[in-house]
Amino acid sequence: MKEYSNGEIAVIWKPELCQHAGICVKMLPKVYNPKEKPWIQAENASTEQLKQQISKCPSGALSYR
Repeated sequence: MKEYSNGEIAVIWKPELCQHAGICVKMLPKVYNPKEKPWIQAENASTEQLKQQISKCPSGALSYR
């Protein structure tokens, strides 16, 4: 499990659950970029944008707190 924060919300990624559907990349390409390190840059979106995108993750690999 890994966490990435924008200062308001922490995006939690569980790689073992990830199905690589790509919905995260399609919805928020400035946040999710598999070619970058770290690949999640939560500071590039608002908390509301992150919550909306995370709710659409089909595998449950993404969550927040």
